[in-house]
Amino acid sequence: MVTSKDIAIIGGGPGGYTAAIRCAQLKKKVVVFEEDAVGGTCMNYGCIPTKHLLHQTGIYKELKTSKKLDGPLDQIICNWKKMQEDKQKVVDRLVRGVEFLFQRYGIELVRAKAALKDERTVIALAEDGERVYEADRIILATGSRSAELPFLKADGTSVVTSREALDFVNVPKSLLVVGAGAIGIEIGTIYHRLGTEVTILEILPTVLPGCDREMGARLEFVLKKQGLKVLTQMRIEQCVKEAGRVVLKGICLKDQAPFEFAAECVLLAAGRKSNSEGIHADRRIVAVNKYGCVEVNDRLETNVPGIYAIGDLIGGKLLAHKASHEGLAAAVNGCGGRETVDYQALPMAVFTEPEFASVGLTEEEARQQSDQVHVGVFSFQANGRALTMDSPDGQVKIIAGRDDRILGAHILGASASELIAELTLAMHKGLTVRDVASAIHIHPTLSEAVMEAALKVHGEAIHIMN
Repeated sequence: MVTSKDIAIIGGGPGGYTAAIRCAQLKKKVVVFEEDAVGGTCMNYGCIPTKHLLHQTGIYKELKTSKKLDGPLDQIICNWKKMQEDKQKVVDRLVRGVEFLFQRYGIELVRAKAALKDERTVIALAEDGERVYEADRIILATGSRSAELPFLKADGTSVVTSREALDFVNVPKSLLVVGAGAIGIEIGTIYHRLGTEVTILEILPTVLPGCDREMGARLEFVLKKQGLKVLTQMRIEQCVKEAGRVVLKGICLKDQAPFEFAAECVLLAAGRKSNSEGIHADRRIVAVNKYGCVEVNDRLETNVPGIYAIGDLIGGKLLAHKASHEGLAAAVNGCGGRETVDYQALPMAVFTEPEFASVGLTEEEARQQSDQVHVGVFSFQANGRALTMDSPDGQVKIIAGRDDRILGAHILGASASELIAELTLAMHKGLTVRDVASAIHIHPTLSEAVMEAALKVHGEAIHIMN
């Protein structure tokens, strides 16, 4: 039996379910194929579980290390089992919320792996047998998975991905993290707070490869000050599994000296790989580049008219909110519109302590493009609200071009993931640094640091020397 729909969406992650809801709002008949839980990796195994554990372990660490509390602080213990149970409750609540919206909007959810049969047909193998759907438009949103090294592959126990690392039954005594990107340092931070001996190995010269050099160096310094062992320019060449531990061997690229580290388990956090292998049932229909990413135009349409692709599947920055906005654009385009995504104003955040958030160009990138770049930096040490929060580490950095428009912004500090929204909106709307500086900011708030950094671009900051 063949079922007809206006829109078929393969993948129910952030991009997939966002696209589905928007299509339904546009009065289209929609079917979503998802073999796992709705919400995808982000909601079930990534963003949400990570942030829950970061918040809870942050409270635990603050209580254990506070110098302003009296009493037997050494008797405070982490109830890891309860923390994990609460994490799952949060995940389940969010998943039920999306499923409720699907029901109210009349979106059909098929729990099955699906693939393209041809340019207008999707075939799925569900529990009740094979299903075939014809659709006027198809959106591919199959996401990504943790990348592996040729000699270092996940086994789910001694070598794990972020998915298993967030579900450990017991807190490991030691952990080696391969990769100092957002996933590596966030999960490393969680377990370091719980007493795990964490060592992070990164092959590139800095943490968060590709971020603003000055801000990355500051974050690395803070992480090391907290006790995390972060080693850069470490090329891993061999993995040896022994009884009860894993040994990683390689060469330090700084001095060509060999190294060897051992731990109870290893977390693979050296990037992710697009899930493009299973999108075709038989013959290849849509074009895939040499990196395994589906190729799309600025309207997110593939080489096949009427088939769109979004999220991690098409590469670029692998961010859940990027996938969601691409889902909105693809949905509108699939319904006859002409939407694009503003990638110049695409923010990112890392939920370490302090947080790091960024949007737009780094200072290095800006200076490569122009010789008329102006930078304003304001330290949280001069911000009253940061001091009242015992959070003086970090700074706001704003980069402007010759026309005073914001080229990039970078924040290291408390609530950076929230503060970056103001500068993202400013970039998206083409506002100038003076527009940001002239807007009234509440006192005392962390947002005043954004205003002061904007003032500093023109040498007009109030609470620091210019």
